[in-house]
This record gives sequence, C-alpha cells and structure tokens, in this order.
Amino acid sequence: MKKIVAVAALTLVLIGCKAKKGVAELSANEAMVATKVIESHYENEKNFESLNIRATAKYRDQNNSQTVSADIRIKKDEIIWINVKLLGFPVAKAKITPEKVSYYEKINNTYFEGNFDVLSNWLGTDLDFQKLQNLLIGNAIDDLSKGQYIAKIQNNLYKLTEKSRTNTSKEFYFEAANFLIKKAIIAQKNENRKLEIQYPSHGKRNGMFLPNEISINAQHEKEVKIDLIYKNITFDEKLSYSFSIPDGFEEVTINK
Repeated sequence: MKKIVAVAALTLVLIGCKAKKGVAELSANEAMVATKVIESHYENEKNFESLNIRATAKYRDQNNSQTVSADIRIKKDEIIWINVKLLGFPVAKAKITPEKVSYYEKINNTYFEGNFDVLSNWLGTDLDFQKLQNLLIGNAIDDLSKGQYIAKIQNNLYKLTEKSRTNTSKEFYFEAANFLIKKAIIAQKNENRKLEIQYPSHGKRNGMFLPNEISINAQHEKEVKIDLIYKNITFDEKLSYSFSIPDGFEEVTINK
C-alpha cells in the first residue's frame, strides 16, 4: 500500500492567468522539412525568470482516482517546486533541481530523495530536469535540434518521427499556426512501454504561449493517466522554494 501511495504522490507532484480561451490553430496544408518545423517550434521563446502556476490535477489508474490542487513554481533552469493540496490541506511537496529529486507525502509520512532514474524507468523514457521543465511549459520534451526527424502531415498536424534504429520510437505533433506542440508519443516496444503527452489547448500570456492543460498517459505494467489544468499563472515574482523533510518520516524506494 505504501508503495502505491508513494508512486501516486510522486507522479502527481512531478507531473502536477486564469485559464484563457485557447489560441487559434491552423491545419497543416503543405509538407515541410523537419528542420523548418523544429525551427518554427523554437521561435516560441519562453522568456521568464520564474512562473507561479496554480493548477488542478486528476490522477487515475485501474485502482485509484484522485483530484488535487497544486501550486507549481518554476525558477527557470534551476528549480521546480510543487505543493499538492487535498481539500485545501497540504498532502505532498516536491523540490526538483537538475541534480536531485526530493519529495515527501503526509498520508503515510514517507519521503524520497534521489535522481531521475526511477521516473525514467517507470515512465519509459529518459527524464531529467530540462525535460520535466519542457513538459510543464509546453516545449517538446526532447531537444529536437539534437535529433534527426522525418516530417509528414497527419490529421492536419505536422508529425515528426525520429529516425532511429533503436527500440525507442518518438513522435511529435505540431499545429500549423504557431507550431505549438499538440502531442508527443514515446514508446519502447520490447518493454511494452508507452508515454503519451497531449496539449489540448494553449493560451498566450505575458507575450508567450503556455499550455492551458496537459494530459499524460503512461502505460507499462499498468496504465496511469494524469490531467493537469492551469488555473492561474503569474510571472517573475519573488518566490520562496523552501523545502525540508519533516522529522520522523520514513524513507522509501520506488522500483519501476
């Protein structure tokens, strides 16, 4: 039971402006080379020093379903800090840096400190601080400039498929108006793992495009779904990222 709660809590805190009407999107109507799609995606620069996001998150697997609120603070390229509340009461907190993942949860009074390996194994894709930050701010989770891709049109979206002979396949989908990412699929066929991230809509705030909502579906030994909805976002405030594990909490390890 403790392992289930720990995995659920860690997933919520790591993947956990008032929501605005989504920006207008266009259908892809002509073939483009992959490099042009990638360049156009990265023209959507995310210029901020910090983000303060108020969100709701819904976690679902075959045995559990839970909706919580989450305060997400991002100090660009340095810290991701998340405070999860249930019925207004704090139940979990995390602090993620490029070097370490730390979190604790108050349901079973447990904590975890370590690197990104456990989440990488569990979600079926290499994960680090930059990729987690990309996921939360609506950039492609991978640095697309470092890979080779084939571009085509599928369902009125530009689809990039990574050229790879490895066991891992990667697909990224972009709308045609601003080349905002709509979906990413990362799969490991031999391990029967699949991670799908969808961005149903985006909003333009403070001169930049950010997600209104994020849907995550991770499949391995079981299927886990997380829906994250951004309620309010403020920019470049002086924020606190305080974090300390309470006395008496039990350290846990989480296997894949």
